[in-house]
Amino acid sequence: MIHDDIVDFAAALPRIGALLGLDLGTKTIGVAICDGMRSVASPLETIRRTKFTADAIALEAIIARRDVRGLILGLPLNMDGSEGPRIQATRAFARNLARRIDLPIGYWDERLSTVAAERALLEADTSRKRRAEVIDHVAAGYILQGALDRLRHLERES
Repeated sequence: MIHDDIVDFAAALPRIGALLGLDLGTKTIGVAICDGMRSVASPLETIRRTKFTADAIALEAIIARRDVRGLILGLPLNMDGSEGPRIQATRAFARNLARRIDLPIGYWDERLSTVAAERALLEADTSRKRRAEVIDHVAAGYILQGALDRLRHLERES
């Protein structure tokens, strides 16, 4: 089930279990995962996009292998907070994925996640070639970590 609000997403999740963070691009899907206690996001891999079915099968394999309990998709809002055509594609991907998997799906604002990932890789003195290989799943890690921090804050409030 898809949840537009992070509070609703949090309510749909079991207490423990890994979450998957996705940075959905036109050519790739960056994938990150967190630990079962949902404290730290780690970049996992980048999936080269082909057709939706192949992309979904690749994600389903990760979900099964890692015992994932929910997904966070980066929501590509414009810098002014408005929605553009990329958001429509992300929401369509989520709807199609929700037909195949029975997990809570939530969204997280991904503005500047790639910029933050690029900056971290530059600070780590990562070569240009290596940055190109890992940027998408590092960005997915930033997206997932932001959502994890918010989920932890919500848990403290309740």
